[in-house]
Amino acid sequence: MPKSIDVAEYILQRRGCLPAMKLQKLVYYCQAWSLAWDGRALFDDEIQAWANGPVAPLLYVEHHGKSTVCTVRGDPSLIECDTVARETVDSVLQFYARKSKHWLYDLTHAEVPWREARGNLPAWVRGSRPIPNELMASYYSKLAATKSTAAS
Repeated sequence: MPKSIDVAEYILQRRGCLPAMKLQKLVYYCQAWSLAWDGRALFDDEIQAWANGPVAPLLYVEHHGKSTVCTVRGDPSLIECDTVARETVDSVLQFYARKSKHWLYDLTHAEVPWREARGNLPAWVRGSRPIPNELMASYYSKLAATKSTAAS
């Protein structure tokens, strides 16, 4: 199964170098929407509710100390060879990649998965509580259902 770094490398190959915070948010949304749309995790490593929003620690290790990321040494072919995964990541990028890192930061902080995983930790306090896949799947599935009902 792919890792967060494989998804990130796929994103970087399509979008070029990105701010580290934005890359983390895009990887998070790829995982969240894969859980909601496809009923499966896109990658098997954990996402945690850090002060700056959702973070995949495995990916963080690869870009720590860099404000802009151009590669994370992942294997994008693991996404390219899976039609469902590729379509999900491409759909997420089509919507979220044009947004600023600040917009993505604000959005993740406003949504239930990050807030619930943080619990009573103040927003500025470091934390490493995991954001459960089940929570992401439930929240984004409901969000998708609401949007599709509104579109009808």
